This record gives sequence, structure tokens and C-alpha cells, in this order.
Amino acid sequence: MSMARVVITAVVVEGRPKSVVARDYGVSRRWVQILVARYLAEGEAAFEPRSRRPRTCPQRTSQAIEDAVVALRKELAEAGHDAGAETIAWHLRQRAGSAPSVATIWRILSRRGFVTPQPHKRPRSSWRRFEADLPNQLWQADITHWPLAGGDDAEILNIVDDHSRLLAASTARRVFKAGDIVADLHVAMARHGRPERMLTDIQAGWCPGKRCTVRPVV
Repeated sequence: MSMARVVITAVVVEGRPKSVVARDYGVSRRWVQILVARYLAEGEAAFEPRSRRPRTCPQRTSQAIEDAVVALRKELAEAGHDAGAETIAWHLRQRAGSAPSVATIWRILSRRGFVTPQPHKRPRSSWRRFEADLPNQLWQADITHWPLAGGDDAEILNIVDDHSRLLAASTARRVFKAGDIVADLHVAMARHGRPERMLTDIQAGWCPGKRCTVRPVV
């Protein structure tokens, strides 16, 4: 049984004074008066839980500003312009001299159904980049495809030291074959020394030396 029902029963049914009931149950006399008056006016509905939400919120964005944000969003979108929160804020400042924060505009657009919230991405602060402890401890090799002006494609082989980020080799060919990769790797090793390990997703099937291993990226 809720405290409200106990208090109302003690006053209305048992006929006990409000001040006595307030003292016995450790509540204020004012609250007892409010409960009894509510019961006499509403009956059983007085026992239902009441929302504690404040009737007014001084910090809430006014309806006029929300309508201005929505109207500007529609105007920019229909004209084919960017209609993001930052753009809307800029236009509002130009027209009215002030604007809500970008976050507030985004919340207004979300509440009005113009933006579908996306799951939060992993914060950059949680990223941890792998890095070798010493030079030549690990080299990484990769081939990038690059479109040429004539419509053909070229392939660029880059070999990078994973500790110093030194570009040990960078060569371009129409198409790389296994022998080409091995030749470029030997040139890089002649200049910078032999790496302890290689990490690559190039399926060339070579291993230049017993200490150098090819490990495909998974």
C-alpha cells in the first residue's frame, strides 16, 4: 500500500486529525492536506502516481526558434544547398543575429524527424596504432591502384618501415608480378638494411631470407 493511500485512509476513514497523521507517519501536514483535498475532488484517481516533471523549463528552446530551424532546413534542402546543423546556425545568425548551438539544432531536427540518429562511432581517443619498437623490425608492403588520365590503371608499390614510417621503396608499374616485388624489395634492403619481418597482403609467395617472413594481413 502506498503512503498516499495510508495517509488518506487514516484521515478520511479513521477520522484521525491531519496533524496527528502527519506526525505519526513522518510527513508534512501540508502534504496531508493536499492528499485529502485531492481525494475528495478526484476519488480513487488521487492514488495514481503523479509526474514530477516541472510544468515549465526556462532553458528549453522556444517554439518560435524550433519553427525557424525547421523552416530554414526545408528552405535550404529545397534549394539544393547543405542543410546541416552548422549551416542552419550560420544562416540564423545572419538573419536574426543569434542562433542556438549546433547541438541544439541537431536535437531539434532529430525530434522533428529530419535526422535519423546514428550509433556513436568509436572515439579516436580509444584508437591504438601498432608500432614496431625498432627500425627494420617490421616493414609493411602494399600495392595501391591508381587511375591514369588516359583511362588505364597503374599499380604503386609502397614499402614502409613500421617504426620510423620511412618510405623504404615506392615504385609504379602497369601490373606488378611476383618477380617485380622481389626486385624492388632487394633494392630497398640494399639501401636501408634487411627487415626482421614483413607484413603484407600481397600474395606473392616469396620470402627473401630465413629471418624475413611474409605474413598476410587478416
